[in-house]
Amino acid sequence: MATTTRIRPSALVRASGGPRYAVALAVDALGTGLLRPFLLLYGVTVLRLSAPATGIAMTAGVVVGLVCMPAVGRWLDRGARSTVVAASMLVRVVGVALLLAAPAGHAGLFATAALFLGVGNQAWPAAHAALVATVAHGRTRDAALAAGRALRNAGLGVGALLATACLAGGGTALRALAAATGLAYLIAAALAWSVHLSVRPAAGPGEDSADGPAPRMGVLLAANVVYVFCLNVPEIALPLVLVTRLHASPVWSAAIFVANTVLVVTLQVPVTILMSRLSRRTALALAGVVLAASYLGFLAAVRLCHGWGAPAVAAVSVVCTVGEILYAGSATALVTALAPTPVLGRALARFQLSTGFGLAVSPAVITTLAAHGSATLWGSLSAATLASAAAVATEKERETRPEDPRRHVHPATASGEGGTAAAGPTRPVPSRDPRPPMDARP
Repeated sequence: MATTTRIRPSALVRASGGPRYAVALAVDALGTGLLRPFLLLYGVTVLRLSAPATGIAMTAGVVVGLVCMPAVGRWLDRGARSTVVAASMLVRVVGVALLLAAPAGHAGLFATAALFLGVGNQAWPAAHAALVATVAHGRTRDAALAAGRALRNAGLGVGALLATACLAGGGTALRALAAATGLAYLIAAALAWSVHLSVRPAAGPGEDSADGPAPRMGVLLAANVVYVFCLNVPEIALPLVLVTRLHASPVWSAAIFVANTVLVVTLQVPVTILMSRLSRRTALALAGVVLAASYLGFLAAVRLCHGWGAPAVAAVSVVCTVGEILYAGSATALVTALAPTPVLGRALARFQLSTGFGLAVSPAVITTLAAHGSATLWGSLSAATLASAAAVATEKERETRPEDPRRHVHPATASGEGGTAAAGPTRPVPSRDPRPPMDARP
């Protein structure tokens, strides 16, 4: 059993891509928080579209974004890193520009804008994970991925709060928020591109080729579809239960959502570092157990009476958030540990496909199950998540070789902050854990 990795904040920033890239992440998240939660409202209020037409356009954007993921994975495996991150942001700039250009009642331009926004939103996670995996390795990489998620959640939360305060201005305020979002994406793209980070795919004899197959990870990807439901529990399942079953004030739903965001921002990195005592696969299985237990806790909470149901749901939501933190800190880290470097992009793209699919279907699944009662909803989610955790824990996959980062990093990484994240012109930051074989173990 490995000891806990200790990482200084300055080293964590370098391992995450450097200060300039961290600023890019923060600006991008702030801009996303300004508009994404209110995109449906923009279509209905500003463009005066029907709610069904707006929803269909947004769903189509998510689907098209998923369809583009194989191409994103191959682009990453050709060596691009910061360029793909910047491109995912620039695509969303185009989407926002189309939103601003769309006249009232023009569903076509709104749908096209949603497509561009969907492509960018789906491409970004894989591109960001590939960039971090290039400049950091071992448990330092896991902590850097966790730090990126915490920073992104903080930016999304601040952006959403600012947008909420501006909503009283009606359609004019929504257009201003869209313009601010586009500007934020443009600034973030310029900062991300300026990092100038790329890699050279391995081409030596006996090495994995960039044209070779990516690891299938079938069990892990199937389990991830179920795990990812936890991300929509605070936004969909709990408000639905609190309002329709417990007849509680909507304030409870808002408080749970805010608490979830605060806990993720403050605990994601410390918990991920603490879990470095365990293998990544064990940590992911543990996340499933915690999530399944929280779902059963929700089932028990909704059966309480005399006004105790809503407080009990709020208390159990803390346990669910801990499970979400464990999942987020181990799932992507496990993929980066299992995938050989030359096919890392395609592996991350497949993982994002499973994540996007789970997020796309979870609202329909959750609302359908809830229509059949709380026992059906929480019992089904608990059983499916527990089965997924068991599958992850018992799956035996071929472990990849401990990677030698010096073999793959292109000299171009010396320019921009891609070079500042390395110990030398061509060598990314190694893990501070003194046992490389333990770090390489999924």
